[in-house]
Amino acid sequence: MLSGAGPADAQRRRGGLSPPQMPVAHHHRPRTSLPLLACALVLVALSGCASSGSSGSSGSSTGRATTAVAPPAAQTSTDKSTRPAAAARGNVYFAAGAGQLSPVSRTAPARVYVPNTMSNSVDVIDQASMVVVDHYAVGQLPQHVTPSWDLKTLWVDNDLGNSLTPVSPQTGRPSGPTIPVRDPYNLYFTPDGRFAIVVAEQLQRLDFRDPHTMAMRHSLSLPSCPGLDHMDFSADGRFLYASCEFGGAMIQVDVQRQALVSTLRVGNGVASPQDVKLSPDGRVIYSADQAAAGLWEIDPSTFRVIGFLHTGAGAHGLYPSRDARNMYVTNRAEGSVSVVSFATRHVIAKWKIPGSASPDMGGVSADGRILWLSGRYNSEVYALDTKTGFLRARIPVGRGPHGLSVWPQPGRYSLGHTGILR
Repeated sequence: MLSGAGPADAQRRRGGLSPPQMPVAHHHRPRTSLPLLACALVLVALSGCASSGSSGSSGSSTGRATTAVAPPAAQTSTDKSTRPAAAARGNVYFAAGAGQLSPVSRTAPARVYVPNTMSNSVDVIDQASMVVVDHYAVGQLPQHVTPSWDLKTLWVDNDLGNSLTPVSPQTGRPSGPTIPVRDPYNLYFTPDGRFAIVVAEQLQRLDFRDPHTMAMRHSLSLPSCPGLDHMDFSADGRFLYASCEFGGAMIQVDVQRQALVSTLRVGNGVASPQDVKLSPDGRVIYSADQAAAGLWEIDPSTFRVIGFLHTGAGAHGLYPSRDARNMYVTNRAEGSVSVVSFATRHVIAKWKIPGSASPDMGGVSADGRILWLSGRYNSEVYALDTKTGFLRARIPVGRGPHGLSVWPQPGRYSLGHTGILR
């Protein structure tokens, strides 16, 4: 998972291959006991990505992306009266629609927080002007900026620095002492807010920690999952599903028992699963596979593959639209973004970013109008119009920009990564 660091980086740069054979699931007996979960230490407020209101006004455009099919549908109304109906339809993102900011986050300035892995720094972009307004040093190899479950802190995940840097969403700057944490490649939170889950990729384990102090509560060793990277949770929060980048597999973990349940091998030895996202109705788990150039579609009830959707070379990041109709897929190796319809499970548009580009991780603005993405190997950030794919801005940042976070984002609580809100 180390960016620009030998074999791991070489695997991350691989282009798309043809989809491999159908995978096989292996089931494991869950644990029957766990260590008691206890105690919390002093909370260190973390600040990371803050932003309010709408993003994507002004800023010079640097070129127009080409549309392959029809552009995604316009954003739906955010009238509060529609929310219960959305929830009744089983939309896990019903509380994360355009403009639905919680009282905790609505006063934060609209910013984009960019962790530069090779520069050991964070660049802060103002969403309105689309220019860098702040820059500061953090720990070694910062991989992602992660909103805390309670939306009060943004954590910078310093992978090789073995630490988390707290950033205040209100000031956009570090807000307290760095917290020592081993190998924090990625960071998530259980849906009930009881635990932070540090994804320790090189150590091949998930560390369940106190969500405020980051004190260790339980560590789940996963030696069968090399390249443990990204995850999402089932609609009921009972299970988490994580990708094994270098193992060509997905795993299912019982969240309450903190135990491995199943391993699903994909790709016949050539797969490289990356980001993971649950469909709004909770019936499909999407896993982006940069080696297979598309998405594995997995049934969470059986934890078996039910389909494969080709998107483009280097399929990497997955981001639902604010109306939960579509999902944006970054194809890093070919410099494009595919738009997938959740209803039809088909690609309805494909946007090529002009010139050389490497779209990686990012997020959607609070109003749903702008898709912000890091250009991993181009030292830049892209701002794309979510209706047309038009490139609104191309913003220079530090070296190796990775898991940028757009803030604020709508939603009641954060499940982590760069901002999975529900």
